[in-house]
Amino acid sequence: MSQIPVFCWITSTVLDHVLRTHQSGPLPQTLTDMYAHFLLVQTHRRRNLRTTHDGAADTELLLKLGRLAFEHLQTGNIMFYQEDLEQVGLDLSEASVYSGLCTEIFKRESVFNQSVYCFIHLSVQEFLAAVYLHHCFSHNKGVVRRFLGETDTKKISQKYISPNKFLIKSVEKSLQSPNGHLDLFVRFLHGLSLESNHRLLGALLSPVDQSEITKAIKNLKEMSSEKVSPNRSINIFHCLMELKDQSVQQQIQDFLKSGGGSKVELSEIQCSALAYMLQMSEQVLEELDLKKYNTSPQGKLRLIPAVRNCRKAVFNNCGLSKVHCEVVASALSSSPSHLRKLDLSENKLSASSVSVLCAGLKSPHCQLSTLRSVSGLLRDCGLTKISCSSLASALKSNPSHLTELKLGYNKDLSDSGVSHLCDFLQMSDCRLQTLSLWGCRLSEISCSSLASALKSNPSHLTELELRDNRLSDSGVSHLCDFLQRSDCRLQTLGSVHCLCVRAQVSHLFSFYFYVFSKELDFKQFVKNSIVYYCNYSVSILLMTFTLQDVCLFVCFICFFSGLNHFIYSLFRLGDCGLSEISCSSLASALKSNPSHLTELELSFNTDLSDSGVSHLCDFLQMSDCRLQTLRLSDCGLSEICCSSLASALKSNPSHLTELSLNNNTDLSDSGVSHLCDFLQRSDCRLQSLRSVHCLCVRAQV
Repeated sequence: MSQIPVFCWITSTVLDHVLRTHQSGPLPQTLTDMYAHFLLVQTHRRRNLRTTHDGAADTELLLKLGRLAFEHLQTGNIMFYQEDLEQVGLDLSEASVYSGLCTEIFKRESVFNQSVYCFIHLSVQEFLAAVYLHHCFSHNKGVVRRFLGETDTKKISQKYISPNKFLIKSVEKSLQSPNGHLDLFVRFLHGLSLESNHRLLGALLSPVDQSEITKAIKNLKEMSSEKVSPNRSINIFHCLMELKDQSVQQQIQDFLKSGGGSKVELSEIQCSALAYMLQMSEQVLEELDLKKYNTSPQGKLRLIPAVRNCRKAVFNNCGLSKVHCEVVASALSSSPSHLRKLDLSENKLSASSVSVLCAGLKSPHCQLSTLRSVSGLLRDCGLTKISCSSLASALKSNPSHLTELKLGYNKDLSDSGVSHLCDFLQMSDCRLQTLSLWGCRLSEISCSSLASALKSNPSHLTELELRDNRLSDSGVSHLCDFLQRSDCRLQTLGSVHCLCVRAQVSHLFSFYFYVFSKELDFKQFVKNSIVYYCNYSVSILLMTFTLQDVCLFVCFICFFSGLNHFIYSLFRLGDCGLSEISCSSLASALKSNPSHLTELELSFNTDLSDSGVSHLCDFLQMSDCRLQTLRLSDCGLSEICCSSLASALKSNPSHLTELSLNNNTDLSDSGVSHLCDFLQRSDCRLQSLRSVHCLCVRAQV
């Protein structure tokens, strides 16, 4: 409210009056307090200009203004004509005699030679409307009943309604409003129920029993707001504040001071309070991850408005609807917009929801750099080619900020959807670095479109994910044309088993050449790759080697040829069906360039056996071997392996910190004995010997 000039004027008017008259008692604490004091000040000014005091006339005039405000607020009308004033019995020519009240809060404009009237601000209309309805609660129950939606006209004014029910029903009615036009009005209704404001406004209000106030507070704290915008749910918290119940606010302040741990279970009203306080904070929140809060699904949705004041928002799998997307879009288009990373994955977004989001992305204030999730932002969101068209259009309007886009598992995206994205990719000011289209039912047509777009703007994209799409050899061919360009900066081409049914050798080398420039994870790049689906021999290269061995061979070439910039510290070969022959080749390659590798994963290769490990031991005992982690779980090893490992590690004991031998059921007590000799050495640095239940039948102490 402090950003609204008229509210600043109202505040200064009230504080000036309080200081000049040396009033005792507390200053206004709530919005209702401030407006009640303002109305009191205007009434006093009017009285000082009259020769006689007539409190009844003041009350009558205010109630007429209140009736006008209330009846037109319900229909969303803020402009009035002479006939509207006459309908409530308001004669401004008479009111002007009393010089003051109307001219301060009510103004007249001339439009096309016709007088048009309005309150100086909508909040003044809302306050006077609340004063009028509160007065009717004691003097004209029919008005209250009709406002609450009760249509039975028989003895409607004689029915009893408790103040608590009156307040709660008014909140429910305001939440049903699509645009929130009754929100502030309902806040004023709650604040006017307090005895302090009854003392200020006298005959305009009737006192409300404190027990009814207590019931209203309890009901507000327990009120559900399912299918209501989280922005609107915050108004429930505001109503509590107008009733001067600060327990929820104090609880959230304590929650934030404690670091906001997940052990504290938050109620829905507490989530609304937290969202409001995070929005109002001068410090921008680094991350808003709904999964980290211990609350109900509805409670998590109430936290979404805090997205306006955070840099990263993680809203995956939380049942987002269009109203929630509107809040996110508002955050993207606000000035300034703090949001840089957004995760909306696993929410079944409708076309209208995507359209709302795209409107936010189009905003010149939008600075979003990442639209992804753990496996892809907008991943598994039910996007169609139509949605993709809207998204591409939005990104083209503001292309220079986004660096990561993941659209995995949107199975209705298809080739035509990708073609729209390609229009964005080929823009000269597109800075996209990561693109994931995992499992989007793409074909070779998409490969052609992508390759063409990337050739137009090749220097930024470093990661492309296309797994689980029905691409073919011709699709591979299109991408390889792009990969071979000197200005291509692609570093990761993830799990490309989707790319072919029968791989051409040259294409195979091209792909693995780029794949290996990053983390070498053969569990993904071999077992789930071309090897798994092709399963045939490549007699052209090596008569007796499988395609799996060819993949290894490509890697070995990199090692042997001294291309050190392709050698990284992590080498994963887990669950790749390796045998002792593969292990021999691997050990030979590692011995040629031993100083880079720090982690070696060989678990679940059940045919590796003791003889395979013996080859690795030749590498382990080299003086320039820097291996820190070795995993050999479930590899069919026996005590012979323990003896070989212990001997090798004794030769070079100072680097290995983690050794895993799980589920090798043939290890025995003697195997333990060999390892214990190594463990007892002063230069042994081993910190983790993982789950060694496999090592013995009867453990030695």
